[in-house]
Amino acid sequence: MTKVGAWDGKRGIKAVNMDIFGIFSIIGTIAFAVSGAIVAMEEEYDILGVFVLGLVTAFGGGVVRNLLIGMPVTSLWSQGYLLKIAIIAMTIAFVLPVVWIQRWRRSEAFFDAIGLSAFAIQGALYATQMKHPLSAVLVAAMLTGIGGGIIRDVLAGRKPLVLKDEIYAVWAMLAGLAIGLGWFKSTLELLFLFVVIISFRMLSVYYKWKLPRRSLKIAAAEPRQKGGVQ
Repeated sequence: MTKVGAWDGKRGIKAVNMDIFGIFSIIGTIAFAVSGAIVAMEEEYDILGVFVLGLVTAFGGGVVRNLLIGMPVTSLWSQGYLLKIAIIAMTIAFVLPVVWIQRWRRSEAFFDAIGLSAFAIQGALYATQMKHPLSAVLVAAMLTGIGGGIIRDVLAGRKPLVLKDEIYAVWAMLAGLAIGLGWFKSTLELLFLFVVIISFRMLSVYYKWKLPRRSLKIAAAEPRQKGGVQ
């Protein structure tokens, strides 16, 4: 099984080996950080708000996951290189011309899918290495993949789009289920799962797949028929 880190009761999570998923994490971090920065600029936040929202989007899901599965929250600081990458990405986004940002947004869904897949898989791997049950693996995968986006939308005063408009969290949970059941263990198998999650996410964007929903809003009363009782 490909290791993304080893658990040590005294020292916590050891340094993560730089492998293919490390590269995916860099791409996902850039995508999520820029996504948060763009939302902040859309809401006309100042530069501090841009950085806060971008960092929350990129790392918020991992922090919440750590709290729930028993990993030290301080392990975030061992990812200093990702923090630096996120800050550089947000700075570039802040100074880019609006036209360039609009071009980025055309391919935003694809990079977002890469981040979702990579982070969901890594969250599931952390939970399985800590010998947590399947339910915890599902939660770890989901929160790592979508937690940052939820916090971003809440801080921006928006309804969390990942829980409303598109099938999003389901793909993160699917990754967690596959890993929790032991279906994907080797590097090659995990790479295949990575591609599968990206593909499903992009298909749901292209075909606008949605989960069933039910509204509790009462339909407007039908107009009274002409000549009826007033």
